[in-house]
Amino acid sequence: MTKKKLSDYLRTDLIYTKADFQSQEEVFRTIASDAEQAELVLPGFFQGLTDREKEFPTGIPLQKFGAAIPHTEADLVSKEFVAIVVNQCPIDFKSMEDNQMIVPTKIIFVLGLNEPHAQLEMLQSLMGLLQNDELLAALIAAQDSQELLTIIKQNHL
Repeated sequence: MTKKKLSDYLRTDLIYTKADFQSQEEVFRTIASDAEQAELVLPGFFQGLTDREKEFPTGIPLQKFGAAIPHTEADLVSKEFVAIVVNQCPIDFKSMEDNQMIVPTKIIFVLGLNEPHAQLEMLQSLMGLLQNDELLAALIAAQDSQELLTIIKQNHL
């Protein structure tokens, strides 16, 4: 079985560029609602994201801004996906390394994966992406979901 790439999990209807979310809850609620409408997740997905983020924060401080990789339990996901949010103003997430530290987050990758090994592979892949400042800047500058998806595909992610 070939290893899946980030682009294999992306859908343009779950890529939010130039977004104007005001809070973590609003991000989670919107993605959960859109994913549920597309029959990708079960009704408890929003609560699962929220609960897991409280217990295991996912904020990652980077060179110029923060990122987050929230996810939930596999049994809440019917069909796998990764949602990407590029927000205009940073949204606060607690750091995965120190839950007392707040990370102002500009890019969020919400993982909707239902295979534990896929989740681990995707986390490793995203950590590599997050260390590439030039690529991150291009993703954040993308004007729409199609442009962001094209950038990811061109970089073989």
